[in-house]
Amino acid sequence: MEKGFASTFYPPGIISNMQTTTSPEFTLDRPLTSAAAVLRAVFFVPRSFFLGFPESGPLREPVIFVVLITAVTATLRLTLTLLFGSNDAVSAGTSVLQALAFVALSPVILAALAGAYWLSVRTFVGEAGTYRGVYRMLAYAYGAMILYWVPVVQAFAFTYFALVLMIIAVRYAYRASLMTAIITALVAYVPAAMAFIFLTFALTGLAFG
Repeated sequence: MEKGFASTFYPPGIISNMQTTTSPEFTLDRPLTSAAAVLRAVFFVPRSFFLGFPESGPLREPVIFVVLITAVTATLRLTLTLLFGSNDAVSAGTSVLQALAFVALSPVILAALAGAYWLSVRTFVGEAGTYRGVYRMLAYAYGAMILYWVPVVQAFAFTYFALVLMIIAVRYAYRASLMTAIITALVAYVPAAMAFIFLTFALTGLAFG
C-alpha cells in the first residue's frame, strides 16, 4: 500500500504508528494450529488481522482453508440432518452427495463472490485492490462460517463473514474511510447474499436448509 493512498484518510502520525506485522495465515505444515490462529483472529481481533494482511500472498492455502471450513460445517450440519431429519436411505444418500458437492465447489462459489467484492472495491476504493487480494481476504473472513451449521446462528455467521468482516477488511487493508468501507462491502453484500442463498439451497437442499 502506498503511503500517498493511506494519507488520504489518516494523518501522517497515525500511519507511522500503525502495526504492519504479518497476520496469521493457514499453512499446510501446521493445518490445525494455523487454522485455529486464523479463526481466533477473525473472531476476536479482525482489525489487527486485516491491518497487517498481505494482499499478494499465496492462493493455494486460502482455497484449502475454505474447503476445510466448509467440510467441518457440512459434516456437522449433515449430522444434524441425519439424526433429526428423514430416516429414508435415499434422502440420506442425497443429502450426503449434496453436502460433498458443496464442499468441493465452495472455492468456486467464493471465487464468484470475490468477483462482486472486487468490482465494488475497484468502484469505491480505486485501483488499490486486486482480485487475488480480495479473494484472499474473503477466504479468511469465510472462517466465520465455521458456525454456519448451527441453525439459530446461520444468518449471523454469513452476515459477519460477508459484511462485517469485509467492512473491516476494506477499512484497514486498503486504509479506506469507514463510510467508503461500509458502502463498498454493502454494495457487494446484497448480490453475494442472494447468490449464496440460492446456491446453498440448490446444492445442498435439506443438508443446509
